[in-house]
Parts: sequence; structure tokens; C-alpha cells
Amino acid sequence: MTALLLTTLAITIVASLFWQQQVQVRSIENQRLQLQKSWIMRGSLDWAGMILRASGKQFQYVDLGQPWAVPLAETRLDQYAEDKQAAGDAADAVLSGNIIDAQSRYNLNNLSVNGVPAPDEVAAFKRLLSYLRLPTTLATAAAQAIAQSQPVTAPTGQQSPATSSNGAMPLLQVDDLLSVPGFTPDIVRQLQDYVVLLPSTGNPTPINVNTAPAEVLASRFATLSLAQANTLVAARRTAPFPDIPHFTTQMSNLFGISLPENAVIGVSSNFFLVYGKIRMGRAGLNTVSLLQLVGQAPNITGTNIVWIREQ
Repeated sequence: MTALLLTTLAITIVASLFWQQQVQVRSIENQRLQLQKSWIMRGSLDWAGMILRASGKQFQYVDLGQPWAVPLAETRLDQYAEDKQAAGDAADAVLSGNIIDAQSRYNLNNLSVNGVPAPDEVAAFKRLLSYLRLPTTLATAAAQAIAQSQPVTAPTGQQSPATSSNGAMPLLQVDDLLSVPGFTPDIVRQLQDYVVLLPSTGNPTPINVNTAPAEVLASRFATLSLAQANTLVAARRTAPFPDIPHFTTQMSNLFGISLPENAVIGVSSNFFLVYGKIRMGRAGLNTVSLLQLVGQAPNITGTNIVWIREQ
């Protein structure tokens, strides 16, 4: 009996040691996979930046027919190995993603200027909400939330901190709208593809008429209906607008609408959202990053990573 007890105790101790060793090995493997995924994702951002810079130097406008708009299908990274032999875990690494023009969406930071809601922008956001069949009262609530958290420029040119006197935190991503009264998870999901929060530049961020969906395009003009905006979207698939005068002429010829002098629109973009998805063995990573082009087309000098977030 003593021998059996000792044997059982020895087996238990050895099994415990093996289990602890296996846990430590698995933990180290997970850390290595996480690091490898991060570096691969960084490489994909460099790739996206290279494509955006090349397009920016080649074209003076941004449209959905350019190379940056082509999504990257699921691609095994070992397909690019020179000797066609996967190294390490590269055989299990699969990368996919796509680039979205951030200025095809309505910038919620346009709703307030210097801590004061902008009536024209609130009206534009109300039109967007109505086209999406959402309560238009949310526009006023969102504008107040943006204004309360927005840095205010003092007369001397100095800026106050990024929080208001009542302690309101700035909205940094669309999901932050959940902190605004009236917004629900379902409403935020409906808005995800139509709004964005871009860094404030002191002036309203123009939407790109070559990439904006019909709902966002129609919301920029009080006299443009959603059906007319769909007509413009269909027309630009054949012939993108190279500049604003061409867009103005198309508006006039098709609908007899004159473009307002203060229309917040453009044909180029400086902000892009890069969505990336990587699978490596049992590990996966989904990210979205905001890239900003440095310079104006065709004189693009580089790209800056504004932020990276895991989804």
C-alpha cells in the first residue's frame, strides 16, 4: 500500500509539473503569436500607406475606381515567399482587409465649431438621420455633446484642454455616441457606415462627392433629394468628378440646382480607414486604423497613423 501511495504521489507531482510546463509553453506561444500579428498588421498599414501615396501622386482626385479601393481578399502570406517554402508560422498566416475613404462619411466633429453648435451642420446631420429613418432630434443631442467636449480657442490663440468645464470627455469613435442621450446600440450600428469622427482642423471636413454614399451626399444639400443623389452616384461610376466645377455643372444640367458657395464638399480626401484581419493558427486579430495623407494631391509626401484600434 505504501508503495502504491508513493507511486500515485510521484505520478501526480510529475503530471502537475508537465501541466505547468505546458501552460507556460502555451503562454509563450500566445505571446509570440500576438507579437507576430502586430508586426504583420504594421506591415499591412505600410502597404496601405504606400498604395494611398501612389494614388495621391497619380491622381488629383479620389474615387472608387482607383487601386486603393480594391479590397485585399484572404491571402496566405507564404504565397509571397521567394522559395515557396513557409517559414515558421507563416504557412498559417492569412491576411485580408480593405480601405475606406473616411471623408465619404459625415464627420460628427463638424457639428460644433469652437464649442458652439453649427446650425448648418446640425441641419445637414438631421437630413442624414431622416434618410436613414432615424429620429432627427438626435442631431441636436449629438451637437451639444460635441460642443461640450470640444476644445475652445481663446482670443489669444491658446487652446483649452480637451475637456470642457463640466468634465465632458471628447467623443473619439462612433461607439462613444452611446453616451449621448437617445442613442442606442441599434442606432449606432445603423450609423456606423455613414458617420465618422475625424480630428478637428478648425474648419468643417468636406465630404468627397466621388466616394460618399447617396444618403451622405444628399444630406449636404437642402435642395437635393435622395433620388437625385442616387442619380449622381450612378453617373460618377462612369465618369468621376475631377473637380468641383464638373460636379456643379452636373448638378445644374441634371436637376437645375445651383451649388451653394459655402458647400462643404470636395473631390479629394486626406483621411482613410484601413480595416485589417489576420488569422495565424488559433489566434486572430481584427483592427481598424485611421491614416492621414500628408500634403495635397498630387504632392503627397507621406502618411501618418492617427490611431489604431482592435475590434
